[in-house]
Amino acid sequence: MKIIICGAGQVGWHIARHLSGERNDVTVIDTNAELIRRATDALDVQGVTGFASHPDVLDRAGARDADLIIAATHSDEVNMVTCQVAHSVFQVPRKIARLRSPAYLDAIWSDLYRTDHLPIDVVISPEREVARSALQRLSAPSTFDAETFLTGRLQLLGISLDLDSPVLNTPLRQLNEMFSSLSAIVAGVRRGGRLFAPEPGDQLFDGDQVYVFTLTEDVRRTPRSLASAEEQESVVIIGAGNVGLAVAQALEARPERVRLKLIERNRERAEDAADALNRTIVLHGDGLSAELLEEAAVPRADAVLAITDDDKTNILAAVRAKQAGAGLVISLVNDPTLMSLMEPLDIDAFINPRASTVSTILRHIRHGRVRDIYSVGDAEAEVIEAQVLSTSPLAGRPIRDIEFPGGALLGAVQKGERVVKPTGDLRIEEGDIIVIFALAADIPEVERLLQVSIDFF
Repeated sequence: MKIIICGAGQVGWHIARHLSGERNDVTVIDTNAELIRRATDALDVQGVTGFASHPDVLDRAGARDADLIIAATHSDEVNMVTCQVAHSVFQVPRKIARLRSPAYLDAIWSDLYRTDHLPIDVVISPEREVARSALQRLSAPSTFDAETFLTGRLQLLGISLDLDSPVLNTPLRQLNEMFSSLSAIVAGVRRGGRLFAPEPGDQLFDGDQVYVFTLTEDVRRTPRSLASAEEQESVVIIGAGNVGLAVAQALEARPERVRLKLIERNRERAEDAADALNRTIVLHGDGLSAELLEEAAVPRADAVLAITDDDKTNILAAVRAKQAGAGLVISLVNDPTLMSLMEPLDIDAFINPRASTVSTILRHIRHGRVRDIYSVGDAEAEVIEAQVLSTSPLAGRPIRDIEFPGGALLGAVQKGERVVKPTGDLRIEEGDIIVIFALAADIPEVERLLQVSIDFF
């Protein structure tokens, strides 16, 4: 498949890495020659320097026979025009655009993307993806990561264990006995900075970060069973930008009452947020101010989200909130090199917009038998949701007889409308939908078992 990726920043580079690794013909376009050089040196891709919206640049990139174009530059307008030119001039069949401005995302514009006037097949909003990630973190206390599968019926939770965790020093095979009514399955463990797939006899220790599959109805019970967790009745949000405002509005709409405060440094933005919200107390001031944090009752808050547009502000605000006594602190971090600081700084969870956006784009690209995909950590592993083909080595065999690679674990099986927990005697049949956690090195073997080279259309 021939794919053109417009924008060689963090999002474009990581999408190119995934897609080129799956033996697609990938070309990357960017105005920055150094970014193009970095991509072509590190990845099996071609590079073109220039404006993605210019027809001659798209022509040099091979748009005449491209199957898909992904417009992920930093400019909404360039992304929209790129899709228009790709459609009108080169008849590219499928077009995806990353758009940030709420003006373009408003419902009043929703029909705009489904007409020939501006033909975009899929619109990706990084801000909305980040807001969704933030809400998932809040819906599952004590988690540092969360993602849904099987149309919302299954969740992957990242949970940090501490000395109060009831499952410490317990072999994983005994967890079923301890929590017989719980659907949780531990799929991955990060210890000492290394992610691995655990064996049934492995034990969990203080400081481990575990990735757990659980049915959505068990999302609140699972963290409580594996780690110490408390209900979040009071939340403070630092930053009233598009993300902060979206999170506050979603929390206001929840049936359970949450005491919510929002801190914003920009007066005009704070006033706009106050007008847009009903039950939220909006405070104008610096989220790094100890006095303002005290006024916002941060020391007594169950959760604090630092989600401004500046990484360093978010990290410092989260550290200050934690030191002040806040329960759960979550920081928005764009720069991947800063993520290793989260644990030493005692920040409970972070949200990576790049990872959220990349996973969403890949999810919209990968149709057919592979229905969903999620990149874990810094592309250390993937969670793949796929339908079992009749030609797959999995079909017609009980799970105990299937030779999964050492770094892969089956998290759930959907049979018709039922989602069931995998057991050794459960037989995988053609048409079943399975969810697999796989370390990066084992993904090709998982694809072989599924009998797919990722199918896009």
